[in-house]
Amino acid sequence: MRVRGWDKKYGEILREFGYRRKDDLAAARFLNSLLREKMPLSGLEQKIAGKTVFIIGAGPSLAAAIPSIKRFGRITKIAADGATKALLEAGIRPDVVVTDLDGNLESLRQASERNSIMVVHSHGDNIGILPIASLFKNCVGTTEGMPFGKVRNFGGFTDGDRCVFLAAYFKAKKIVLFGMDFGKKVGFYSKEGRHDRGVKLEKLAKAKTLLEWLAAGWDGEMYTTSGRLKGFKRIGFIDLYETVKN
Repeated sequence: MRVRGWDKKYGEILREFGYRRKDDLAAARFLNSLLREKMPLSGLEQKIAGKTVFIIGAGPSLAAAIPSIKRFGRITKIAADGATKALLEAGIRPDVVVTDLDGNLESLRQASERNSIMVVHSHGDNIGILPIASLFKNCVGTTEGMPFGKVRNFGGFTDGDRCVFLAAYFKAKKIVLFGMDFGKKVGFYSKEGRHDRGVKLEKLAKAKTLLEWLAAGWDGEMYTTSGRLKGFKRIGFIDLYETVKN
């Protein structure tokens, strides 16, 4: 099953950022060759389907959100790349990590060793570091283009919005965002401070439009503790308990 309408959105991404489809395909083929086996999706489905899912991004508000996230030990937590380091430092193990491998590699390795499911994304710019994926115990490969072999497509562009697309794909009951700000500041844990700020902000802006597009066509409940996002209800940390238990 593929995300309805995603092909059009992927075409927009290619045009807006000057990416080449053939480069993404080459990276996806390489990732497919690296993965030892086609990991069944039952693990992801068990963690997500019909459940409340916390999506944790690496935005500036992440540090303030950590104490609230830590209160909910049994809630499924999906971390976007750089947020993995922050969670591990706080003693929180993410159930799933969505990454294109440009975050802290030691933290990604630790998450894998602690049995996080690693959802590794391939694109034309990260082909050189994709071999790291072969070191992970539970690894699902993804692409933005046509899925094939051991490489899937759940939708999404950046690590953060791919987390949300993943939760929606597997039909989470409720999705709650943390550290997903989409503002003019880049979080400390996002590429550990190493980035082209202009490009990063452009990507965040695109991710925001993609999430608003997703929310418009999805019938589950979506919340954000961070910046305002069309289709997501704004919720404060103090109200989390009532939202989660209902």
